[in-house]
This record gives sequence, structure tokens and C-alpha cells, in this order.
Amino acid sequence: MIKVLLTGCSGKMGHNVSAIVSQTEGMEIAGGVDLFSDGSLPYPVFKTFEDVNVSADVIIDFSNPSVIHSMLEYCVKTNTPVVLCTTGLSPELLDEVKEASKIIAVLRSANMSLGINLIMKVLKDISPLLSDAGFDVEIVEKHHNQKLDAPSGTAIALADSVNEACDGKFEYIYDRSQRRQKRDAKELGISAVRGGTIVGDHDIIFAGLDEVITINHRAYSKAVFAKGAVSAAAFLVGKAPGMYDMKDVVL
Repeated sequence: MIKVLLTGCSGKMGHNVSAIVSQTEGMEIAGGVDLFSDGSLPYPVFKTFEDVNVSADVIIDFSNPSVIHSMLEYCVKTNTPVVLCTTGLSPELLDEVKEASKIIAVLRSANMSLGINLIMKVLKDISPLLSDAGFDVEIVEKHHNQKLDAPSGTAIALADSVNEACDGKFEYIYDRSQRRQKRDAKELGISAVRGGTIVGDHDIIFAGLDEVITINHRAYSKAVFAKGAVSAAAFLVGKAPGMYDMKDVVL
């Protein structure tokens, strides 16, 4: 039985992870770490890592940057691998993550969806072929009207997958409103749409002469990210120290 310690357990993603783990054979949540708890969760919730008195095989983290330092200290001290889903980490915290990965296994990815990471793998295979055939590449991402950053981290990760496969020849273009010129073959356009309650919608468009190939991923709920995190946790148990990402899980 894989025992999970869930940080940020009282948040929306925490509740999604709890629900998916409860339906996953061979896995259970041993406890959670969250400053706030309404007592509705069926496992003990600790306010800080210093309070934790249960053992776990892996941590799934959907907390916030203020928690990361103490979480990494706990992980290193207890030799517990971690699926790190918190975003917006400072360069200093990213350095701490890299240092911790010398001692424990850390899985961190721009998007926890299995579908998105499978698409990234496909992009690495097809992008050089289509680019050499003269196809232009554009990415359009759509998210809810409460999202603060644009373009999304996932859109950038998708663009990076294309660009890395094509030897870094593309220049990312985020806004053409101030430009009055033809599109250059080495442009990779990234556009953001914000509205309503769109969870996440990404189109990768390869536009060639008289034909267009579009790869689309649409998330209908945050549960897809929670499911990916749970799959990542099962993968990470027993792995050697180092940095991993969702591509390792998919492959």
C-alpha cells in the first residue's frame, strides 16, 4: 500500500487528489498538511510539517511557495520523494528543489495532465518533419477569466517541445498588434484567450500549403491534473534521487 502525504489538502486540487486516491487501488492518504482544515477530510491534517506524526512513501504537493522550504526540509530529513505541483516558485526556491533532488526523487512538471505530456512527446517527433516541410507553427491557449498569467506555462512548455525538437530555431511572438509585416518562417506565435470558466484549452496549429494540422487538448475539470499527480506519485516511489517530470511517467 502506497501511503501519501498531501500538502494543500484543503484546497480545490487537494480535494480532487483525495477523491482520486480514494478510488485508486493500492494507495491511500496517510495525512495532509494545511494551515486550514474544516474537519471534513477522512485523514489527519497537520498545520505544519513539524506536526506530522504519520509515515508516508511519497508527498503530493498542491500548496503554495511559502510552504516549499519546510516541505523540502521534511522530505530530505525523512527521505521522502515528492511530486511538486506548486507553481510560481522563485529562483531561490528552484535552487532548493535542485539541491533536494540530489538526495531525494523530485518530480516537477509544467502540467500534470497525462494528455498534455503525451502531446509533448508527439510534438518532438512530428515538429522537425513539418517544419522542414514549410509548415508554420502557432499555439492558442484558452483559460478562465481569473487566470493571472498569460500565456500559460503549459503553452510555453508546448512551444519549448516544438522548439527543442527543431534545434531552437523559432522566435516566440506573443503580440503582432504593433507589427505591420509578413510572418517570418522562424516565428512561433503564442496567443492567449481569457474568458468564462475555461479550465484549460490548448491548440497547436501546423499550417502548411493548403492544409492544416491541429492538435488539441481540452481539460474539462481540474481532476485531470490531480489524476496525473496520483500517477506520478505511484511512479516516483522507489526511484533514485534526481529530477523527474511527467514525460518520464508517460514514457
